[in-house]
Amino acid sequence: MGNENNDIERLSHLCVEAGLNAGLDSVGITSADPFSEALTTLKERKKSGYAASMQFTYRNPERSTTPTRIIPNAKSLIVGALHTPSPRLPDSQEGDSRISAYARKDYYSDLRASLQSVAKILENEGWKTKVVADDNALVDRSAALRAGIGWMGKNSNVLIPKKGSWFVLGSVVTDAPLVENEEPVKDECGQCSRCIDLCPTSAIVEPGVVDARRCIAWLVQAPGSIPEEFRSSIGNRIYGCDDCQEVCPVGRQDRIKGEIFDSLADISALQILKFTDEELLNRYSHWYIAERNPKYLRRNALVVLGNSKKRNSEVDQEIKKYLRNSDEILREHAEWAYMQRSIS
Repeated sequence: MGNENNDIERLSHLCVEAGLNAGLDSVGITSADPFSEALTTLKERKKSGYAASMQFTYRNPERSTTPTRIIPNAKSLIVGALHTPSPRLPDSQEGDSRISAYARKDYYSDLRASLQSVAKILENEGWKTKVVADDNALVDRSAALRAGIGWMGKNSNVLIPKKGSWFVLGSVVTDAPLVENEEPVKDECGQCSRCIDLCPTSAIVEPGVVDARRCIAWLVQAPGSIPEEFRSSIGNRIYGCDDCQEVCPVGRQDRIKGEIFDSLADISALQILKFTDEELLNRYSHWYIAERNPKYLRRNALVVLGNSKKRNSEVDQEIKKYLRNSDEILREHAEWAYMQRSIS
């Protein structure tokens, strides 16, 4: 028994070390027991309407909260967090747009590669593994909480002590019985409610509870029309919204300045209107785009341009072109942008 325990401890240590060496900023281990509390929460949020039409882990809650659906006889999860830079884009030029930090490059590919380094350690010793990240298979946040990565902030993001929430999360599911984290991370939000108070659409209805029907991050991903009541609040956001992270004081002092970002993410709303379908899908293949239809990026671009009051004849002419577009959704948003800018 003593040798077996030593082997488990050794392997657990190797997994954590491999993850950190592969670029992960935080690594934790937890059991592959079902996430029963998360299952209840998913069902309640869906019933209340807070999930809107989101799929992801809501599509099949029983599956996404049961790791043994991923690997039969799964025993452990090695959870990793990878840092994403926290940029603020300039507002100086006509049509400048904002893209959420996690989407500015394909961080999930980097995350999966790092987790695969952990999986290789386990596979070399005869254990089964499966890397999961940003899909419907596992409730990543619940796994991170139980693995001791961080605590659940009032903005519903996992907050890592002294680092904040600028991370993407993923796990290695394995049948190896590893040493689990025993203590959850202490909640350090205290009385702070900046994320709730400063959400542009009041989408955080109570601590840790987000109404996706009001959340900009979902509104710009969802299919169909963006409700008119929220279009002005979207401002210059093309994809995602980081406001609840940007106002969070956790890790603020240690944010890296002058980081280099993927230049492909820097695009004006006007460019989006001019790009072909193929160009948009190739450029942003790592984004979740409703129905894989780039018209939704153009819809967002029209809202961004409608929110910009700077005079620009090229922008005005492009919006006028979309007034005659064959797609009803694009025409509707072009009409709104036209009225907002009061094009003569």
